[in-house]
Amino acid sequence: MSLRPSSLRSALAPIALGAVLLGGLLACGGGDDGADAPGAAPGAPTAPATTATAPASPTPSSTRPPTPTPTSTPAQAAPFGGRHVVAISIDGLNPDALRTLGRDGAPAIWSLIDRGTATLDARAEVEQTVTLPNHVGMVTGRPIDPAAGGHGVTWNDDLPGRTVQQAAGEPVASVFDVVHDAGGSTAVFAGKTKFDLLEASWPDAIDTIDILDDLPQLTTDVTADLADQHRTFTFVHVAEPDLVGHVEGWLSPAYLDAVRRSDAFVGRLLEVVDATPQLRDHTVVVLTADHGGRGLDHGDPALADDYTIPFVVAGDGVPAGDLYDLSPGLRDPGTGRPSYAGPQPIRNCDLANVSLRALGLAEVPGSRCVGARSVPVRRP
Repeated sequence: MSLRPSSLRSALAPIALGAVLLGGLLACGGGDDGADAPGAAPGAPTAPATTATAPASPTPSSTRPPTPTPTSTPAQAAPFGGRHVVAISIDGLNPDALRTLGRDGAPAIWSLIDRGTATLDARAEVEQTVTLPNHVGMVTGRPIDPAAGGHGVTWNDDLPGRTVQQAAGEPVASVFDVVHDAGGSTAVFAGKTKFDLLEASWPDAIDTIDILDDLPQLTTDVTADLADQHRTFTFVHVAEPDLVGHVEGWLSPAYLDAVRRSDAFVGRLLEVVDATPQLRDHTVVVLTADHGGRGLDHGDPALADDYTIPFVVAGDGVPAGDLYDLSPGLRDPGTGRPSYAGPQPIRNCDLANVSLRALGLAEVPGSRCVGARSVPVRRP
């Protein structure tokens, strides 16, 4: 099944148009680094005290070259039935933005929703609704609280030298480990320097990592890697909605424009997948968010606007329909905020094991998020 929407050309131009705006936001400190990282939810563990701080003037991420990538021999897909997974996290994507924009304003994401198994009522991690803890949950399949088997990353800063394993006090595996151990190739593309934590934690399992605060350049790098390398698992983080939300407000006109540009980015990825014979009809896209947001923030894990996110799975071997209707083992949470006990909603921490299921691989060792077991993705 082709993933490309019927018409995306008019949607692609906003990527370039947003570059100047995004650069200004970064210059004035937009985003959720440090200052707006909240404490944990009531009853959740407090972040361990630390004297480590991010450098006062870090090297701009846009000047950092990606990890060298061999270009002569694309990753072999045979062990996975020829299937590939592209996992996309759109930072700070409040589902109300998708409802407001509709199919005309966000054609790429809505094309995935319409063709795949999807919901606009998924959940972030229970303990915190900030970027880094939720993204570590996405790639490990774990909650945050280390006392409950979580990954332990409670900070939301760029702290060089820290690893997920240090935070958890034990070895922590990731989706990258499972894919790499099975002979697959992996890549990470991200829009915030704090994602260096992934490389520090799993240096031997991530084949290339590219961290850029420039969405047009990130688009160029991701699409080139998709077309040339045909990786088994590609993880992509889009920062702009969060950056704009902290300055202009969630659901503001500027925020909705940032979501439009993010949608155009997704559309470009789908075009490349459709134009690449090794990927066309053999790719599963998993799309979610780390948190939502309202006003200028997203730091209250007890607020529905902060903990409600989309979760979409589309592509080869995935039926079309409402995720909860198609996943009887999961429970639609309505407006509630279920704990990790009892019937579960789909959560962003299910991304790792949904992706591995699509590749025909076992779950991440030590993962605790169980929603992937119910999502109707046919194994290759």
